[in-house]
Amino acid sequence: MNQKRKTKMNFHPIMSFIIFIGIIIVLSGILQFLSIGQTSYTINPTSLEYSQNLINVESLFNLTGIRYIFSSTVANFMNFAPLSSLIIILIGFGVMERSGFLKTFITLITKKMKKNTMTFILVFLSVIASVFGDISYIVMLPLSAAVFKYGKRNPLLGTIVSFAGLTCGSGLSMIFTSVDSSLLTETLLSARVIDNGYRLATISSIFIMLIAVIAVSLVITWITEKYVANKIGSYELKEEIEEEPIKRKQIRGLLFSLFAGLIYLIIFLYNIIPGLPFSGALLDNTQGFYIDKLFSYNSFFQTGFVFVVTIFFIIIGLFYGIGAKTIKSNKDIVDSLGHSLDGIGVSLVLILFASLFISLFKKTNIGNVVVAFLANVLSNVPFRGIPLILFFFVITLIANIFIPTSITKWSILAPVAVPIFMNAGITPEFTQVIYRFGESVTMGLTPLMAYFVIYLATLNNHNTKENPIGIVEAIKYQIPYSIVTFLVLVAIIILWYLIGLPLGINGSTVL
Repeated sequence: MNQKRKTKMNFHPIMSFIIFIGIIIVLSGILQFLSIGQTSYTINPTSLEYSQNLINVESLFNLTGIRYIFSSTVANFMNFAPLSSLIIILIGFGVMERSGFLKTFITLITKKMKKNTMTFILVFLSVIASVFGDISYIVMLPLSAAVFKYGKRNPLLGTIVSFAGLTCGSGLSMIFTSVDSSLLTETLLSARVIDNGYRLATISSIFIMLIAVIAVSLVITWITEKYVANKIGSYELKEEIEEEPIKRKQIRGLLFSLFAGLIYLIIFLYNIIPGLPFSGALLDNTQGFYIDKLFSYNSFFQTGFVFVVTIFFIIIGLFYGIGAKTIKSNKDIVDSLGHSLDGIGVSLVLILFASLFISLFKKTNIGNVVVAFLANVLSNVPFRGIPLILFFFVITLIANIFIPTSITKWSILAPVAVPIFMNAGITPEFTQVIYRFGESVTMGLTPLMAYFVIYLATLNNHNTKENPIGIVEAIKYQIPYSIVTFLVLVAIIILWYLIGLPLGINGSTVL
């Protein structure tokens, strides 16, 4: 009886997104009827004066809303970033897998490696992958599943732990990224309301970020091996992976692929280095900061990075196949290109409804209203010191559930938070660190994060059970990681504040 009840309540993730869409449509109508709205503040960059903006919930439960749903669904689906990125990356991934490169390479490096060592390396790479932006989710999730699969472990666990590293590390940037650049601009504007001559360094938080990356990687590894691995349990492979010694032709294939891949990487890296003869072709030289030259919307690096990675995967897979003689004809090449796209239909439907849910939620302004409300609550608190820091940390992690986009959320919070913290004697750079740490805690818990659907699809691609892995179950896997990340990051923040350690070069916690 209990098993039957459990089966009935186990919604397919596609059905869950459909239900969420219905709830959002009805809820938006109710909230607009109740005239729910909030005031947010923006700062004029010239006069440094505040202006008020009223944010109201926009209803979809009317004729205008219905028209918007029907007219925008196709466009939103086609423009949904994870869709095109996933399909293109899977083409390259298919060549690596079909040729045998992944199996040989992963078997070779994991054969004598301890489980916790493998997990830590995977987590650490996932945490620091934020420097590459959202493409890291598309690359790391299927790759992590393959590492665990060919490493004789559960690929579900590889997917879960990699997603934990990607999301819990999303705000931990040892390297100054394009997101940090945009956040810094908003932080500096808000700081100059209090001090018109305030300056911020791009490496002002490198020390605290480095410690946070290492600490989060260690606790995610620990919680995986001590708790999550046992909870996930054993895994029955859909196809048995034979234990074979690595033969001479496979070694030859690896040498071919690594040599070709190295040449490709050298050419690629040369084209993102400015100042050398005929170099910098992939940069946007209209920008000032190097990171903006690399990641601006007009740089060839940013717009073509997915394709750059895909070509790299194709090259190493193709040259492995030639060396190992697993690719012998043009038909083998074509079959490899489409290998990972077999059976992707359900994933595409899942992405369709996920993209519709996210676009409709954004259209209603519910997220903006919630974050503006939290900003207004922050503006009225009487706290200072550690209570203020903890309160803002909690506000940020709550706000992140409704707006998982760092820049959008910070544009609402910064004009309020930065001046409040400066008046409390806390620097703007430390305020931004607290914000980045806070949003890292809940990034993996919200289906409004665009790449959550890739995590969900990857889980179900490796799920051997009769019932699909739903949204709630996928989130439950991430809760232990969010808890330990919360505890570690709070401890780091308090320690840094109490001792007065430097955040980085020319960066401090207090004014």
